[in-house]
Amino acid sequence: MKPDIAMTTGNPRMGWGSDVVAEMLRRLGIEYICVNPGSSFRGLHDSLINYLGNDSPSMLLSLHEQSVVAIAHGYYKACGKPMAVVLHSNVGLMAGMMSIFNAWCDRVPILIFGATGAVDSAVRRSWIDWSHTFRDQGALVRHFVKWDDQPSSPAATVDGILRTYQMVCTPPCGPGYVILDRRLQEDALVSEIRLPDVEKFKIPAASAPSEAVIEQISSILLSARRPVFLLGRMSSNINDWHDRIDVAERLGARVITDLRSGASFPTEHPLHCGPADLFLSPPGAKLLSEADVVLSLDWPDLADTLAQAKSDARVIQVSVDAQIHNSYSGDHQRLAAVELNVPVMPDAVFKPLLAKLKGRKPVMEKAPVQPRERTTTFDDKVPTLADIGLALSSARQGRDISLARVPLNWPADTYAFREPLDYLGYDGGGGVGSGPGMAVGAALALQGTGRIPVAIMGDGEFLGAPSALWTASHYKIPVLVVVANNRSYFTDEIQQETVARARHRAVENRWIGQRIDDPPVNLAGLARDYGVESEGPITAAKDLLAALQRGIEAVKAGRPYLIDVLVDPSRGGSFDWLTTA
Repeated sequence: MKPDIAMTTGNPRMGWGSDVVAEMLRRLGIEYICVNPGSSFRGLHDSLINYLGNDSPSMLLSLHEQSVVAIAHGYYKACGKPMAVVLHSNVGLMAGMMSIFNAWCDRVPILIFGATGAVDSAVRRSWIDWSHTFRDQGALVRHFVKWDDQPSSPAATVDGILRTYQMVCTPPCGPGYVILDRRLQEDALVSEIRLPDVEKFKIPAASAPSEAVIEQISSILLSARRPVFLLGRMSSNINDWHDRIDVAERLGARVITDLRSGASFPTEHPLHCGPADLFLSPPGAKLLSEADVVLSLDWPDLADTLAQAKSDARVIQVSVDAQIHNSYSGDHQRLAAVELNVPVMPDAVFKPLLAKLKGRKPVMEKAPVQPRERTTTFDDKVPTLADIGLALSSARQGRDISLARVPLNWPADTYAFREPLDYLGYDGGGGVGSGPGMAVGAALALQGTGRIPVAIMGDGEFLGAPSALWTASHYKIPVLVVVANNRSYFTDEIQQETVARARHRAVENRWIGQRIDDPPVNLAGLARDYGVESEGPITAAKDLLAALQRGIEAVKAGRPYLIDVLVDPSRGGSFDWLTTA
């Protein structure tokens, strides 16, 4: 990343309320703070630039609040560290709310700062301060953040920031919101503010499963003839990854993953039941229907998954997610009936399970997983999503690629996941337009790791927030965006066809209000207007591989790049999950 350089002002003294906030961000180790500007936090903006010198944290400018939050969301998914963002008053908060909900559903910590026109009405500026002041601004998001606070003095902001940071980073994680009154930021400090040692406010240590619980889990698993693991929101730590493989091999347990969560198990492993999908696949349903024991590891919708498979297996659930549930939305999913409910982080059970299984001969002999190399011939036809996956699989050739996003009906069998960061997962809440910002945030986090960030998304998803590309261009954040362009909100075409068929009406009309055509959007031209190199539309499958290689080389050289690929949605993707009337 290339940060904007602030001029030295020679005034580093902490003298204003907003300086206290900036200083706390630095002490907490926040590296970046993403903003879309607003007068309600002009005091904090000044402190970040003229007190901190735009360093630790560095400021990122995004052109819409939706992407401000999405960038922080993608950043965490790639590196496991929270980013801070600032949203302007009530209007900025409302513009960013969809992305906050995505982060909530995805259990991602973000330190969100808001601001408000002066709470003291006697000092409000005319018109705008009144419109931008709510009596309870936090109420807009209180049901889908872990914590919100509105400190009323500079000293109180210290406790408010520490508490919010601790809350959002303690599993189950989630976003938190701190509101800063405009006067609190802009008034001079009248007394010294003593800042505590932040090391004394660390995130609480995670709970470990008891010896008795591990004994129960191992006893149930060892009695199983057909055990199945459901791997949901898992750690991206490589040691945890290998522990999962080791336990699965020792027990001969089959493994089911999906595309909502990041990569958690090698998809080419013979124990993996593929292909992964956003929903339970037919092979997965069959496997679960035959299982006698299911170990569910923070699987998001356990009850419905078991019901779809008509499973009557004994179920062990390992998750702390219930600790964040509330009745406001249904993101907590249906309540599952389980035999043993273990409230710890899912990866916490594997090391002690391995100790229990020590000396047990693996049901499956440990052997290196052999990557499936594909030889594919591409033709002159309009590409499919499968063509994109196969071409990217060919283009990786030993490179470390991180998929920051794939489309809804991605054919997962075309591209293998071999390491934890090979795939970062979906957005949690399904809000259209999260893809561009999350891709930029993930790419920011991956700089210097040697990994190549690639985001594949539909044209509807991309057009929801294309301005995120400007942030990548301005700050020199290298990312490859591949737009699978069917010139339609095509999944909704299938939805409309489903309804029309059920009502015996004309399916030929499904395109009305869905097609993004006549005229088609010049996606490559739009990217260039934001300062990003681009090409396309690619209209023949045979041209895909060369285009992807050009894009990868650009990213390796430190530049963002976009490829517009015209796709035929009638081939190469599954829409079975959309066709329930």
